[in-house]
Amino acid sequence: MDWGSDLWDQHDVIERHTQSGLDLLERYVKFVKERAEIEQNYAKQLRNLCKKYSRRGIKEDQDTKVTNQQAFQDVLNQLNDSAAQREHLSESMTLSICVDLSRNLQELRQERKNVKCLTDLCASVLVYIQSKKRFEKEWREAEKANQQTERVQQDTNATKADVEKAKQHAHLRVHLADECKNEYASQLQKYNKEQNNFYHSEIPSVYKKLQEMEERRIRLLADGYVQFSETEKNVLPNINKCLDAISSTGRNINEKQDTMALVEQYKSGAVPPAEVEFEDYSQTVRAATSDNTATHLPKVRIKQLFLKKNKVTSPDKNLPSSLEDLSRLPLDQRRRRLQEKIDDIQKELQRETEQSEALMRMKGVYEQNSQLGDPSSLQPQITQTAHNIARLRGELNKYQVQLTEAGGGTLQHTPASSEYISVLSESSVSPSENIYECEFDEDFDLDVPIGQCTALYDFDGSSEGAVSMHVGEQLSLMQEDQGDGWVRVQRANGDVGYVPASYIQII
Repeated sequence: MDWGSDLWDQHDVIERHTQSGLDLLERYVKFVKERAEIEQNYAKQLRNLCKKYSRRGIKEDQDTKVTNQQAFQDVLNQLNDSAAQREHLSESMTLSICVDLSRNLQELRQERKNVKCLTDLCASVLVYIQSKKRFEKEWREAEKANQQTERVQQDTNATKADVEKAKQHAHLRVHLADECKNEYASQLQKYNKEQNNFYHSEIPSVYKKLQEMEERRIRLLADGYVQFSETEKNVLPNINKCLDAISSTGRNINEKQDTMALVEQYKSGAVPPAEVEFEDYSQTVRAATSDNTATHLPKVRIKQLFLKKNKVTSPDKNLPSSLEDLSRLPLDQRRRRLQEKIDDIQKELQRETEQSEALMRMKGVYEQNSQLGDPSSLQPQITQTAHNIARLRGELNKYQVQLTEAGGGTLQHTPASSEYISVLSESSVSPSENIYECEFDEDFDLDVPIGQCTALYDFDGSSEGAVSMHVGEQLSLMQEDQGDGWVRVQRANGDVGYVPASYIQII
């Protein structure tokens, strides 16, 4: 069964049906577009949600090793990856479904417009009807003419001429009727031929094309349904991986480890105070304070009474910061912080030592072959590296002493090698400046040079707290300008004092 043979007389039905099918295809394209927009908006909202709840704050909070806090960040990361898959799904729907179906829809509309009946039977029907009516009319006129001839022949008063005239008229009418009959037969035969061709050839051909077009449209729509599903199925494995990763993150949370991490971070190591003894005032005896209680009172070291109001920050960001007083921290935290600082200083000391050794080797090569370079050009870098090593060793010794006091290790004194002492002496620095190699009193802070500078002008240093200097003299910078236009320096002979900041150049 097909449209051409079974629906040859349902032209209006076929026209409405094919138009309805094209409208359905257009509606589906719009549906997929809106579905892709929903996925795009959903992905955007997921990304904004992840950004909103991502961890913020100081770096110490971000580096917290608590598993449940880190797991939440992992959840946000996986959800952000899931949002990326949603964006990919939206793009795939738009490109693979909407674009292709829109193009096919335009082609089907144009094809339907071009498929028309090439033959129209209206003209043939009109000629056929007109020839039939004319034959009918002429035949009646011929019958009337024959009847009139019979009446004239029976009339006794009619002349021979009247009879002959009536016969001629009747003969003419009969002849016209015969011509109309032949015309009618010819037009009828032509009409039947065109009608047979129209209903058995042209109509089936046109309807067959429309049927094939409708079948292609249905197949395109069906493939669009399948592709709609397959496109989303393709991204579901990746989304499921993100969800599985979130589930795995939740299962890997260790509640015991998280609670113990708080203990490790904040435990002080102190024991609770002893019971308070009863004081019997009636016996006028004052109970002695528990020795155990006294031992848990915070100790105030002498150097805390002489802390500087303004701490000096080293201009070299690669070097450790100025020494910190950690005596106020709980014992365990103090040991942990001291050990961290010692590890950092040792790493930095290793880098500075390797750099110094490389500079010394390069200087030796330059001395052997002056064409490769000037050995004196390396002296400022060697001097600066030597000062950095001396400073780092001083800080390392001090932190090691504090760690020993806290019960975290034994004192390991690291004296400077003769190589660095010779370098310092070559740069016109007195051995007294290298205060880090000497034993120091742990109850007092020691001044630490933070850099080197050169005097640009002479300065007499006559005012109180000032120190004199000469043009070209190399000085140790002890404290930077605090906004008053003065800096604190140390001369090679050990004199320490203030000079104008504009009179020196930091090197």
